[in-house]
Amino acid sequence: MTVDPTRWSIATRLFALLVVFVVAVTLLATAWTIRSARDDADRSAARACLALATSIADNPYVVDALGTSDPSARLQPYAVALMSDTSTDFVTIMRPDRTRLTHPDPDEIGRPFVGTIAPALRGQSFTETYAGTLGPSVRAVVPIESDGEVVALVSAGVTVDTITQSVGERLPLVFAAAGATVLLGGVVSWLLSRYLRRVTWGRGPEELARMFSYYEGVLHSVREGLVLVDDRGRLTLYNDQAAELLDLPTGGIAAPVPLAELQLPSSLGELLASGRRASDEVHVTDDRVLVVNQELTEPTDGPPRPSPATGRGRVVPRGGAVPSGGAVPVTGAARPHSRRTLGTVTTLRDHTELTHLTGEVETMRTLSDALRSQTHEFSNRLHTIVSLIELGRGDEALRFVADELELGQRLVDRVVASIDEPTLAALLLGKAAQARERSIELRVDVEPDLGTIDVEPGDLVTILGNLVDNAFDAVAPTLDAAALDPTGRSARPPRVEVTVARVEGGVQFDVEDDGPGLDDVELAFRRGFSTKPAAPGGRGIGLALVRQAVGRVGGRLDVATGTDGTTFSVLLPDRRPDDVDTAARRRGGVRS
Repeated sequence: MTVDPTRWSIATRLFALLVVFVVAVTLLATAWTIRSARDDADRSAARACLALATSIADNPYVVDALGTSDPSARLQPYAVALMSDTSTDFVTIMRPDRTRLTHPDPDEIGRPFVGTIAPALRGQSFTETYAGTLGPSVRAVVPIESDGEVVALVSAGVTVDTITQSVGERLPLVFAAAGATVLLGGVVSWLLSRYLRRVTWGRGPEELARMFSYYEGVLHSVREGLVLVDDRGRLTLYNDQAAELLDLPTGGIAAPVPLAELQLPSSLGELLASGRRASDEVHVTDDRVLVVNQELTEPTDGPPRPSPATGRGRVVPRGGAVPSGGAVPVTGAARPHSRRTLGTVTTLRDHTELTHLTGEVETMRTLSDALRSQTHEFSNRLHTIVSLIELGRGDEALRFVADELELGQRLVDRVVASIDEPTLAALLLGKAAQARERSIELRVDVEPDLGTIDVEPGDLVTILGNLVDNAFDAVAPTLDAAALDPTGRSARPPRVEVTVARVEGGVQFDVEDDGPGLDDVELAFRRGFSTKPAAPGGRGIGLALVRQAVGRVGGRLDVATGTDGTTFSVLLPDRRPDDVDTAARRRGGVRS
């Protein structure tokens, strides 16, 4: 079966590469060590032979023996004893004409010496490697002088086989060291490859590059904002949509950035820094309404390998089993403190347009409820008029009709005549009908000839509609308490007053109620704060949207509250400024 190295994982490739590298380096180091040991042995043998030959040449006994009639008889035993004592293979003393006087093999005595002697005849000592009668050897040749004249030569040497044998005695240690090096290198390579296999999920570089390209495409193609924060509270990655939603630098960041250094909305910054889990939380920024989900991630052993049948891997449902690998979201109420997390993954969905549409639908619902209520009331009044006519009381029927027309038409005439914006006029009339249905006294005071308000109709509906609805809800407990009064005495209906007047610099809206007041004004403008019961879709964003809209148009919002009620005052400028102070827009111009 043919193995395709291109399908190997990074860990396998690195392990194979390191093993080959360690073995190759070990072989080279072993060869160099053996060669170096051999060279050292040759040099050591040459130095020892030179020292021995020099000591022989300087010995007076040798000079005296050379003057006898049979030098070999005295010098041969001497040379044999030296060879035995110094572990030298041969000590040859010779005449200048190469005739041997001593030799390890007595048969060679009297025969010519095989080797170089010319430098010694000139009085120079030297060493060489030469193949003689005993084979290749490292030898030293030293002249023996008497009265300044070379009278003989001495050569001491060690055969190459002896040197090789001495070097071979050290080879087991060299090979043992080489084997230990290979073994240690293999273990280190295996540990490193095991670590890489864990962090790369056992995938090859081509597969990782392909996955990275896929993930990059997904990251920048999804229409939801995606933000990754590490376990040290630093922004590490975000996509193009997140950059647009949060006003982050386009093109990403080169290095992780602490969240404290980013100009994020306060509530969203707190969520990202907390690292807690969030599900469909609504956060209001300067100009957007975002639905945020946040999950924790934990490191695991790596994702399952894809198969042709299942594709990339498994999708783990909320509360289901955690896959065998990869960084996966941690679901549940809280993160276990014993588990290390990589950080959080946060998704952002822009619900700004949807919120505006919801507000418009809510306005239409208010108007439709008002029409339904008026239809019911007019039906009752019509029956009353018919009954009065049948009873022959026509004059009373006319007076009843005139009173009803005057009561309803008075508010319509005042609002329509003063406000050129039909959406705002319809909103106030609808709120008036809604107030009558809820038994709330709504007073509307609009300055005559108010003229045009230079604000988008959607922003007007958001600001005034939410403030009036908030006032209705604030006085609702008072209305319920009056309905449950055990004395049965009639109580004054709760009151909400809306004043629209032109002041210096713009148009001012005042919405006043006689409810119990607010304990914490700043808290009331935070996302999620509400005095009403929870409802599908969440509560507590009405006042946050008001502050957002006021800041968007460059207006100012003042709040006065006490035990006798609360007054919201909104100043909308005649002309929307081109450059509104960023900090003021973030606060929405709220004053209390």
